[in-house]
Amino acid sequence: MRVVLLGPQRRPTLDGVVRSLGLLEPALTGSFAVVTAGWQEREPDDGELVSLLAGSAGHHGAGHHGAGHHGAVNLGLYRRGVDVAERDPVFAAGWDELRRTLAGLQEVYLLRLDYALRAVYAVQRQAGSGSESVEDAVAAVRALDEAHLRRVNGARGEFYARLEPHARPVIAAHRDEVAAVLRDAGALVVAGGHVGVLADVLHLFNVAAALNGGSLVIAWSAGAMALTDRIVLFHDRAPQGPGHPEVYGSGLSLLRDVVLLPHARARLLLDDAPRMAVLARRFAPARCVPLEAGNRIDVYDGAWPTGLRVIEAA
Repeated sequence: MRVVLLGPQRRPTLDGVVRSLGLLEPALTGSFAVVTAGWQEREPDDGELVSLLAGSAGHHGAGHHGAGHHGAVNLGLYRRGVDVAERDPVFAAGWDELRRTLAGLQEVYLLRLDYALRAVYAVQRQAGSGSESVEDAVAAVRALDEAHLRRVNGARGEFYARLEPHARPVIAAHRDEVAAVLRDAGALVVAGGHVGVLADVLHLFNVAAALNGGSLVIAWSAGAMALTDRIVLFHDRAPQGPGHPEVYGSGLSLLRDVVLLPHARARLLLDDAPRMAVLARRFAPARCVPLEAGNRIDVYDGAWPTGLRVIEAA
């Protein structure tokens, strides 16, 4: 599987990337399967995205409902999620219960995380970044992160085991439709938006299972984060002051042992070397990879390119 990660697309580079990937060759057939579920209610407003894909193919007539040669088909995962909630009230009630459970887990985790990271920074100021005391304090944060991720994934696993989406007609029908589009698609394109919503619907409609070793996935911002095995939320420059990077949950796990950080320059205090060292050590051996505008990272079958820019541990 080939995964192409891009920087934020406020100044789009997608059209050039698609062209460079050779997806315009006459011998290639199949549409682009598009995910804009992270935009939530704005999911259908994909005209600019579709025009980038269609324009790069020299075919401006493809609509997001068309599945023709080099067209773009929006998988409509957010709309499908709303449909499930409306037509399967038992599943919807369980989903609401799961969200409340996860919110409770996150609240307790953040409380503990605040104390644990304050301890790390205090020890770091007193003993220095490379001291054994700092390593011990960071190890305690790492254990807290890992325990939280296990609890979150456990709660989701119990929910899916109890309500078995594949055995529920409404969800099964949507999964079949999504899989059919992905079978015919030349590439899956995942835009950004709300990473939690994205991860939820990508799991619910079993997108990972519909991909194969020959699949091509292009993603950016929250869409890129949703492909990983550990989604980390972060914002050092929030209006209310720096927050702690927090483990949110697992995405599709197409990419492992990596923490993706879109808009890193705008959202992280990159010049604060001690703080960045803690970030890198906390998630090691996973690498913390910034994704800035104009970036492109090609990952082949889980192999990352050499010379990858990462947040350094020292």
